Amino acid sequence: MVVHQHRRRRGRAGETLLAAGVSLAVVAMGGCGGPARGSDDGPPPDPEAVVRGAADALTRAGSARARTAMEMATGGTRVTIRGEGGVDFKNRMGQLLVMLPADVKGKAEHRPITELLVPGALYMKNRGAGVPADKWVRVDTTTLADGNLVTGGATDPLVAAELLRGAREVTYVGETEVAGTRVRHYRGTTDIARAARSASEGVRGALEAAAKGFSKDAVPFDAYLDAEGRLRKVRHRFTYVNNGVIDVSSTTLLYGFGTPVTVVLPPSGDIYAGKIAE
Repeated sequence: MVVHQHRRRRGRAGETLLAAGVSLAVVAMGGCGGPARGSDDGPPPDPEAVVRGAADALTRAGSARARTAMEMATGGTRVTIRGEGGVDFKNRMGQLLVMLPADVKGKAEHRPITELLVPGALYMKNRGAGVPADKWVRVDTTTLADGNLVTGGATDPLVAAELLRGAREVTYVGETEVAGTRVRHYRGTTDIARAARSASEGVRGALEAAAKGFSKDAVPFDAYLDAEGRLRKVRHRFTYVNNGVIDVSSTTLLYGFGTPVTVVLPPSGDIYAGKIAE
């Protein structure tokens, strides 16, 4: 099952913020449950509970390094936007360096974009679209019709985990490895509205916006959890409507648990207040 987004009108401020963020994703085109048990114990008795508890396991872990990949396909064109950084799950903050794909000749067309992820907001530097290189753009994620699941070119790793709180119809696929770590593979769908009701306070607003902005709440996923119930990898599949249908596969890889992550927000004077080109 795929997720389709309504073409609905918001207020002028919301439309401006959404347009500012969505263009990043299309510019290149031009809690409950304890940790999972070891393999000797057999399949988990309640796969849904295990998956829904993944976000809590990450909070207990404290922090992690992260890699993201957002692959988008529309009209026969396929591009991938990659990101790398770290997330502080306890303080609900993160930082990613998002790299847009090269042009057809292999030349980088855009500078990497620095993204700061905090409750209710996304900060972007090197945003382009008329924004001075030394300025940041601040986007209120609670006003975005997708809750920044797609807009920023990388799904916030914290939100990706919290989205699993709405997991349903989960099946245990079996054991495999992710980056050399033995993990259990689960497959199912997650309900955005259900996840929003169970989400942590700092994430709830963004997921509530996504629940209102998408015409269907069900999002297919594949999740890979280690023996401690920590999310090592998750892939969500969206169908996004923005001047045509865009199929999006968003993958988050987590590793290096416990690595310190420091996020420093820009001063108000460094935040761009002018018009952003679409």
